[in-house]
Amino acid sequence: MPILILPIARAAPEAIEALLDAAFGADRHRRTAYLLRKGVAMIPELSFAAFDRGLLVGVVQCWPVELVPGDGDAVPLVLLGPVAVSPERQQHGIGRTLMRASLATADAIAAPPLMLIGDPEYYERLFGFHAAPTSGWELPGPFERRRLLVRLTGGRTLPPAGHVRPRGATPPVQLADAMG
Repeated sequence: MPILILPIARAAPEAIEALLDAAFGADRHRRTAYLLRKGVAMIPELSFAAFDRGLLVGVVQCWPVELVPGDGDAVPLVLLGPVAVSPERQQHGIGRTLMRASLATADAIAAPPLMLIGDPEYYERLFGFHAAPTSGWELPGPFERRRLLVRLTGGRTLPPAGHVRPRGATPPVQLADAMG
């Protein structure tokens, strides 16, 4: 029976969290990519789950972020990731299949450019992500510059410098604001 790729809404949230813990460890929330997801909802149209005989074996999630250049308006982006596969099912093409589903959907709906933090040799060779356009970008936490990648399609260009932040995040309530 082949692996089924379905919208992520078909997976139970607790099963997704367990899979992410198994793939990345329980301390995964400390990573910079999680700071970029803080306060925003996942983009369900670009996020998928992989099932084998009804068992969740992989997920890809996408999140709204934006690049804020020093001298212009914010540019919408999509943060792709995490891409997670059950440790016992890694190296069987499930992650590649999830990536292809997400990228094909992003292309079909003309989504904003996709960025990720990952292995440049892998993501460039298989999916067309590159580090050169992100060389002047900053993130809200530590990261290896060579691993900050973006996929540009349709002749798109992006500002060469700026900082990336969650797009549409609910700003934190300041105590003074809350008290009137």
